[in-house]
Amino acid sequence: MISKEKFIEIRERFGHFASWAIWADEGVNPKDNIDDLSILDPDVNSNLLHTIHGNSILLGLNISRRIERPLANFHDPKSVATDFKIRYALKGTGYYGSYMTDIIKDFEEKASGKMMSFLKSNKDFERENIQKLRQEIAVLGVSNPVIVAFGKDAEKVAARNFGNEFEVIGIPHYANFISKENYRTKVCSQLPDIK
Repeated sequence: MISKEKFIEIRERFGHFASWAIWADEGVNPKDNIDDLSILDPDVNSNLLHTIHGNSILLGLNISRRIERPLANFHDPKSVATDFKIRYALKGTGYYGSYMTDIIKDFEEKASGKMMSFLKSNKDFERENIQKLRQEIAVLGVSNPVIVAFGKDAEKVAARNFGNEFEVIGIPHYANFISKENYRTKVCSQLPDIK
């Protein structure tokens, strides 16, 4: 459980690049309601603070486009977005409600290969972003979260920076060309049970 004060602090400090693994239920179509952020309003959703947690932190590598609303990362309704697969994969698991953020902050790049090349040439930039992520973890107030990275590149960056401190697990990226059902099967087979 996250206190309301902690939730508000996180929303205000990190809401332009972070979010929580909680979504409104899908409607008729798989992407329906993916961007309904009322689910992330503790004054609207009375179960929110009992659902969100820091037992696991889900990490993307970086944003592919600017986040327009607080807590909207990983809640993208655009037709090209595949965030709905995360909702489907995590529903009913201990990872539902996890804290979500990107390793690299405020850096728009759709091609992870380009991002990785940039990091290879700009090691100070990576260190600065890891420091920002450490601040997020400190504010979250958890001592031993499981780090779950979306895709091989995010897993590499997370492992080299956090592998000696936390359990780092890589799962397939949700943008992979795979059905939501097969994505859930793969994700659930790779994630250990957590409370």
